[in-house]
Amino acid sequence: MFNALSSAGSESANYPFCTIESNVGVVSVPDVRLDRLAHLVTAAKVTPATIEFVDIAGLVAGASKGEGLGNQFLAHIREVDAIVHVVRCFDKENVVHVVGTVDSVRDIEIIETELLLKDLESLEKRIEKTHKLAKSGDKKVRAELAFYERLNAFVSEGNPARAFDVHHDEISWMMSLFLLTNKPVLYAANVAEDDLPEGNAYVENVREIAATEGARVVVIAADLEAQIAELETDERSAFLEAAGLEQSGLARLIHAAYDLLGLITFFTAGPKEARAWTVRRGDKAPTAAGVIHTDFEHGFIRAETIKYTDYDVYGSEAKAREAGAMRSEGKEYVVEDGDVMLFRFNV
Repeated sequence: MFNALSSAGSESANYPFCTIESNVGVVSVPDVRLDRLAHLVTAAKVTPATIEFVDIAGLVAGASKGEGLGNQFLAHIREVDAIVHVVRCFDKENVVHVVGTVDSVRDIEIIETELLLKDLESLEKRIEKTHKLAKSGDKKVRAELAFYERLNAFVSEGNPARAFDVHHDEISWMMSLFLLTNKPVLYAANVAEDDLPEGNAYVENVREIAATEGARVVVIAADLEAQIAELETDERSAFLEAAGLEQSGLARLIHAAYDLLGLITFFTAGPKEARAWTVRRGDKAPTAAGVIHTDFEHGFIRAETIKYTDYDVYGSEAKAREAGAMRSEGKEYVVEDGDVMLFRFNV
């Protein structure tokens, strides 16, 4: 699945732990809006937004204590913003399973348990350290200790840290822990091609677990995606249509991961380049300007903004301006997904 996603050519073999060192793939975020803008402005260059996927090997029971190559893999997880949990949801005798049988619920529970155990280890160390500091009587340190103890009790009951109710003034304490179960999760249910698009009984079990966590599930057939990845771009649409699919599973996975991280896209468009840029949902115009260049943010004056839908209808910046669809936005403007922006700034 990772190779189909990223064209990275990483080793993929039919035995456990064929992946030792993590593999990294930078993937373009598919966006038909960017293609349309590039056509309208006859851009010489088209640059999509990107998302980075890190492939690590599967965890086994006992990974938190070093079973398999657990501690090494857990360290890799600690560095990412979100987890795509790939769950086997297909039967195939010649593809081995590390436990020997296919059980999507058990497999999810193994991973979650190992992440929870590692988080409890981190919490115990932090509590011990903070307890010593709290002996000074500092009220803030004592409040911090109380927070860690409440969180520890919550995680000890088998709950992921991401489900813990964190008050505004406690966010920095939570973030400083870098807990594995505090990361948002997206489930990728890997099925046989015949089980597309809805999945099977294994997938239904994954959906039930995801529903309790408020997580999303993407049903994907890695074998099929690998075939699609080998095709020329203009052949992929016909292949998907023949398979009865509107969009590749990998495109859906990329968009779901992008959305999971709370990211949106804005565009810049001109004859030299049409480009998609990434900001977090809720970011304001100066922050968006700073994504392009820090000088743009520091010297921000205003942003000339056209909604993509208006740009698409009017066909050019000039016509959108004539129609009154171009707006001049200031520092408090919250960027919306699909905005086409031109920044004015002082050097």
